[in-house]
Amino acid sequence: MPLRLDVRKKLSSRSDRVKAIDLHSSEPWICASLYNGNIHVWNIETQQLIKTFEVCAAPVRAVRFVPRKNWLVTGSDDMMLRVYNYNTLERVHQFEAHSDYIRSIAVHPTQPFILTSSDDMFIRLWDWEKNWACAQVFEGHTHYVMQLVINPKDNNTFATGSLDKTVKVWSLGSPQANFTLEGHERGVNCVDYHPSADKPYLASGSDDRTVRVWDYQTKLCVQILEGHSQNVSSLAFHPDLPIILTGSEDGTVRMWHSNTYRLESTLNYGLERVWAVTCHKGSQQVGIGYDEGTIVISLGREDPAMSMDSSGKLVCARHAELVQANIRSDGARLPIAYKEMGACEIYPQTLSHSANGRFVVVCGDGEYIVYTAMALRNRMFGQALEFVWSQADTNMYAIFKNFKVHKSIKLDFGADQIFGGHLLGVRSVAGFTFYDWQTGELVRRIDVMPKAVYWADGGQLVAICTKDCFYILRYLPEAIAQAEVTERGPDGFEAAFEVVHEEVKESVKTGCWFGDAFLFTNTANRLLYFVGGELVTVAHLDRPMYLLGYLASENRVFLSDRDLNVVGFTLLLSVLEYETAVLRGDFTVADSILPSIPSSHRTKIAHFLERQGFRQQAMRVTTDPDHKFDLALQLNDLTTAHDLIKDDEDVDSNESKWRQLADLAVKECDFKLAQECFSKTRDYASFLLIATSAGDMEQLEELSKLTAKEEIDNLAFLSLFLLDNLEGCLQLLVKAQRYPEAAIFARTYLPSKVPEMVELWRTWLAEDPKLTKVAEALANPQQYPNLFPGWEASLRTEKWLQADRERHRHLPASAYPSQPALWDRRPAEEMQKSPMPAAPAVHMEHKPAFQFPTSAQPEDVQLQPPSGLVSFSQPLVAPSPTSPVKTHQEQPTRDPIADLLSLSALASEPSSTATTEVPAKMFEASPVAAHPMYNETTFDPFELTAGLPATSVAEPPLPPASLKPQTPPTFGSDLFDFNASPATEVANKPPPLHFEQHPQQAERSPEAQRQQKTTEEEDDEDFGLELERQLASLSVAPSGTATHPGATSKPAVGDLDWGDEDEFEDPEEA
Repeated sequence: MPLRLDVRKKLSSRSDRVKAIDLHSSEPWICASLYNGNIHVWNIETQQLIKTFEVCAAPVRAVRFVPRKNWLVTGSDDMMLRVYNYNTLERVHQFEAHSDYIRSIAVHPTQPFILTSSDDMFIRLWDWEKNWACAQVFEGHTHYVMQLVINPKDNNTFATGSLDKTVKVWSLGSPQANFTLEGHERGVNCVDYHPSADKPYLASGSDDRTVRVWDYQTKLCVQILEGHSQNVSSLAFHPDLPIILTGSEDGTVRMWHSNTYRLESTLNYGLERVWAVTCHKGSQQVGIGYDEGTIVISLGREDPAMSMDSSGKLVCARHAELVQANIRSDGARLPIAYKEMGACEIYPQTLSHSANGRFVVVCGDGEYIVYTAMALRNRMFGQALEFVWSQADTNMYAIFKNFKVHKSIKLDFGADQIFGGHLLGVRSVAGFTFYDWQTGELVRRIDVMPKAVYWADGGQLVAICTKDCFYILRYLPEAIAQAEVTERGPDGFEAAFEVVHEEVKESVKTGCWFGDAFLFTNTANRLLYFVGGELVTVAHLDRPMYLLGYLASENRVFLSDRDLNVVGFTLLLSVLEYETAVLRGDFTVADSILPSIPSSHRTKIAHFLERQGFRQQAMRVTTDPDHKFDLALQLNDLTTAHDLIKDDEDVDSNESKWRQLADLAVKECDFKLAQECFSKTRDYASFLLIATSAGDMEQLEELSKLTAKEEIDNLAFLSLFLLDNLEGCLQLLVKAQRYPEAAIFARTYLPSKVPEMVELWRTWLAEDPKLTKVAEALANPQQYPNLFPGWEASLRTEKWLQADRERHRHLPASAYPSQPALWDRRPAEEMQKSPMPAAPAVHMEHKPAFQFPTSAQPEDVQLQPPSGLVSFSQPLVAPSPTSPVKTHQEQPTRDPIADLLSLSALASEPSSTATTEVPAKMFEASPVAAHPMYNETTFDPFELTAGLPATSVAEPPLPPASLKPQTPPTFGSDLFDFNASPATEVANKPPPLHFEQHPQQAERSPEAQRQQKTTEEEDDEDFGLELERQLASLSVAPSGTATHPGATSKPAVGDLDWGDEDEFEDPEEA
């Protein structure tokens, strides 16, 4: 019977003529040297050309990988040996190695040596550690040396084939050949050693179209392989399979059995002549070089020949050797000691234990042998391609031979593959058919083409695996028993199987059952099991692994790789039973099984419950705090989630959890918890949003402290500002050395702090010599009040607004709808309607304060005007206490002559050299003292004279009648100058005498007064002339006017619109 080999094409590439090829030992690469002088490197898995080397213009006849140096060594017809780094593509070294074409290269497996053969009939040994020095020359052939190969069993010997019709065997260190093998009729093109240690064989291919197998110990020809119709150009022993591969110029590759020397198969891919064949140990891949390209094929089965019975006894095949081991850390390679059982008469391709583990069958080479599992005694043998056991009866088996099955089962179509189990499965071109083991009758035909069939131990569940998916069916033997014979159709009993799960999209490589779960490995190197419609990953494998089986007594599943390395993973049967009960919805049974599951597996159970939608049960089962936290968030259980992370001091590692909890807390309107989460994660922006939305002043204050401590100044400033803590805002700006912003902020909100901020600003600028002039240009309102219109009014407004803020600070939320919007407020009007205590003005020396008459003051305001301050109001005659105060429209027109008479009377009083004091009695008796508008518009001369004492007080003349009342200006800022006097407009004028203005005139802005002055200049000049004429008639001397010590005397003019300060240039003219 022929050896059953699966041949699969892995790569097919077209190129120029390929002269040599080599497979990489660790990467999925194949390199091909071409007749055009190039080297191509292909990725076999992706079928992509990944590297190209342009070596020379001559043919490259030899190429080899040197994986331990990341090199690619080439030999070409230009007699040069070149070395390339295949990662960087740089040329490492090149030199002339021979005097003729280089035909072959061999790399020593352990030493830094490279052997080359050439048409110059020499073999040379090169040492790359000695700068590629030629360490030895081997001489003896009389014609071209076509190929050389190192003995894998003895690295100190190598063989060469030459066109002188001989094969020579050499030893390193001896320039002469050990011996010569003669027998070919024409030149020898290729040689190779048998990989098995017990077979000292050497094969050679010749132009005589034959392959000879030599025993190099006896130096005899063991076998001659004939079949090629043209020259044999290349050959190779497969390192793992009992195969000899030969390539010929007839375009075919023939596979010969290395034990029986029988021709097993012939391959022809239609790419003309074959020039090179190569294979590598540990790989099933074979590379073939043709005239028109490169082919890579895979031979044999991928899974190793291994079998394990239910007790853990393992039987493996190492080539033709059978070994045994007993299996007893998850994922780790088990230190298994294999015991040799003996040699097998055939090459094992498959191994299989019987259901009870007493027998093991070996199938291969078209034959089968049944051995006892313990002693390896031969119980039965025969010819077969496949052998399967019955799970129901250990004495039943089926033999697939010559497209028919022995016993009484006859097939309508040729069988492709058979499968054992509770029923015998046969795959053919007609589909897949189940037969009864006892009767051989048809049970059910299914329209599917499986590659594997796995039965559960109970015989009720079966997994039918195809190339891309698998199906889970339930076998119902009772339905067959109840059915009548007449109900069997051409496809068997329709009720024999029930589809449990249809078309699960997973590609099964190997599989087995444990309980009601189907355990398998897939093509992505993962170990999974399928239960109740759910796929559960057991482990990710680092290499292709194959299932050996599941031991229920050990609760472990075992796998093996191609090198017979066995690994095991724990898989509890109790976990499977719990999951099965959950899928049935039987939580009573599930709860009873749960105590038997170790705590280390509880988290896996919890993840399973979560996938099934049972989050409450999952949170109760899980032992992983992170998983429990995630479940608590899914269940909106804020308390549990908070309890899981509140005691962890490492906030940084749990920052994402605090953020998740904060989002859920906001969603659930638990703002207190949300604020705690935001503070933990330092998400102060969200903290501010919550605090402002809730109107929580305490949280705002806490936020201001936290952000100030961590120097997050923008949020700290905003928090303080929302708290009306203007002083704190100012201190924050000063701390950050933002002195310009501090000064402007103070001018807007805290005018009393402006002088201090200006000085800090000036000092800060003065530190830079380049900014000295800028610092000197800053004006302090205390030194230059004339540059700050409404300065005094802003100071008073600051205090009024401060009291107003305190009054509105603790208003209830119910009062919010009745409060005017900030942009609709008019602080000027509000301050007049609800005046607050103002700061006392500057008093003249030795004058006691006085009180307004009770009837002339508001009931809730007690004003104490400064002594010595004279204020003139209209009318000059005080109304009686009982008479009502007239409004502006009702008051009579002022008489300038009467005003001047009063002024003259005051000026005629005796005075000291320094100051002129007004007797208190005289002031109290004056009409001004009783005027009700005194507390609305007062003027302090010291506000403009920066502390200069007044020497006298005089009454100015009244303004002209043309001065019409103006509409008060609109409120433009929070600190509008409500009571600013027009006198503050001019800084270089001496302080004029105070008089009471018209109510509407008092409210005019300085800009409005300046505009009106331009339109009324003529009226002012006429009024000035009239004033001088009346003063002359009343004999009022200029010396009676108010003057300051050392100051140039000015006319006694009270209104800034009258007179010209520059009219008199010296005191004499005055």
